[in-house]
Amino acid sequence: MLIPVRCFTCGAPISRYWDEYKKRVSNGEKPSDVLDSLGIKRYCCRRMLLSAFEYIDEYLQFVKVKEVPETVETPKEEEVPEPPKGRRGRRRKSLQ
Repeated sequence: MLIPVRCFTCGAPISRYWDEYKKRVSNGEKPSDVLDSLGIKRYCCRRMLLSAFEYIDEYLQFVKVKEVPETVETPKEEEVPEPPKGRRGRRRKSLQ
C-alpha cells in the first residue's frame, strides 16, 4: 500500500512522517513514543500511520510483466501504397 499523502479524516499531511516513523519503530521504539516525538497529536492521523502496511513489494511478485513487442519499421516512401481512388475526398465542382 502506498502511504496516503494526507489524513483521510482531517486532511493534515502525514506522508512526510512515514520514513522517520518506520525507521524508528523498526529500531525498537514504541510507536506511541515515536508519534508523540514527531508531533502527531490527533488520533485520526495516528491511526493512519499505525495501520499503514506496505504490501506493494508482495503485490509486485504476482504482477505479470508484459513483453514489449519488437518495433515495426515504418515503410519507406516508395513502399507506401497510394490511397484508393474513389469518391471520398473530392469536392463537387458546384461548391467551388
